[in-house]
Amino acid sequence: MSPSFLPAIAVCGPVIGAFLLPLLGRLSAGLRNLFSLLLVAISLACSIALIPGAVAGRVVTFEILLPWGASFVLAADALAVLMALISSGVGAIIVIYSFDYIRRYEHQNEYYTMVALFLGAMMGLVYSRSLLYLYLFWELTAISSWRLIGFYRSPRDLIRADKAFLVTFFGATLLLVAIVGIYGTYGTFDLAALRGKPLAFWLAPLLLVGILSKSATLPFHTWLPDAGVAPSPVTALLHAAVLVKIGLYVFARLFLVTFVVDPLWSHLLLAIAASSAIVAAGAALVETDLKRIIAYSTVSQIAFIFLGLASGSAMGIAGGLLYLLAHGLAKGGLFLSAGVIEQATHTRDVTRLGGLIRTMPVTAVAFLACAFSIMGIPPFLGFYSKYLVIAGALESGQGLLAGLFLFGALLTILYLFRLFALVFLGEPRGALAREGSPLMIAAVCLLAVLSLGGGLLAQYPAHLVAAIGLEVHGVGP
Repeated sequence: MSPSFLPAIAVCGPVIGAFLLPLLGRLSAGLRNLFSLLLVAISLACSIALIPGAVAGRVVTFEILLPWGASFVLAADALAVLMALISSGVGAIIVIYSFDYIRRYEHQNEYYTMVALFLGAMMGLVYSRSLLYLYLFWELTAISSWRLIGFYRSPRDLIRADKAFLVTFFGATLLLVAIVGIYGTYGTFDLAALRGKPLAFWLAPLLLVGILSKSATLPFHTWLPDAGVAPSPVTALLHAAVLVKIGLYVFARLFLVTFVVDPLWSHLLLAIAASSAIVAAGAALVETDLKRIIAYSTVSQIAFIFLGLASGSAMGIAGGLLYLLAHGLAKGGLFLSAGVIEQATHTRDVTRLGGLIRTMPVTAVAFLACAFSIMGIPPFLGFYSKYLVIAGALESGQGLLAGLFLFGALLTILYLFRLFALVFLGEPRGALAREGSPLMIAAVCLLAVLSLGGGLLAQYPAHLVAAIGLEVHGVGP
């Protein structure tokens, strides 16, 4: 099979296959579950197969010619492959975890359909070489996440699902206006044709609002903690694998790889990111809901990634890209651990938990390992990425910002150690719980091991990051 078909299979497999899942669910729940995993695994396998070419600087392209500038073009460069690997890899683990987590709830057919559609839309977004299709897949992720956040159907769940949709839709509308403006200026949606073109001054803020709303960055951050009403595998998808990473990917794609942008907007983004990191970390320090604490942590850590990507430093950009991977693995592990705890104790109130390390030692160790990566403790992958991000800010002369983010890193250590102590240490404050199912625990442990292994073998993801660095600086094809 020609490598040019790999991006198409990665996208079309889960997007088309998602609509077969309700039919399979009527025949057999087990068959439906396995097929949903197969769809995500196909995307993962295709992305893995594209790694050698991406590291070597080659771009694999799939194209279907259509009239009026609407050709469907997929391009697998190093940045796209990295994002696809994170999304499909963490997504596959989440699907496996879901087999036991979701089996006690209704609407399972819809759940697996939306998860597959969600991940397929992410594949379409990262591989699209057209702004038109990038936007269409952007909105497809919004629709599927809206359904997943409201999975339990209670009035509170539906309100918060609507909030997430409306906030991100507002940003997406401005993003669409910017895309129309770009087409009006240059007469094309093709990102390859737009590379190296100057971005009009008035278009940059429209793009940034769309990016910040999707990535839950101040002042658009409140929808993400509220989305914690969703099942834990869904929140893991939102935070770790797909949704909030979309904004980061589009920033890297448009502001770093494609357009020449006025530096003013990067400076503004850095100021917003610093504020977001500190405010969200402070909220995590006083919050008592387990999943909301981890959600505020996501808002804070996304700001670190923005710091790296917007710093203009090669070291900072490398750190930001590595942190995409480190955060995806570790934050996925934290949310899946939270799901084990919630199902075992029937509460998310950390003031009613405690002493769980006695009866849930495996979950406790896996949770701590993932937390170490987010804190930036060596030798976990999060250490290298956070170090590079802050060092990159210093390298680019952003000493004040580096100091603010260093303070944010200290707050990260404080609120995650506080969370671990309240949940796992001390005397039990409620009924003692037991470990989750072997499948759920295996998924959590795998993410913890990958967070550690990613640090011990950091040179391998660094090869892919180096290839992206060449793309960013216009050296690659």
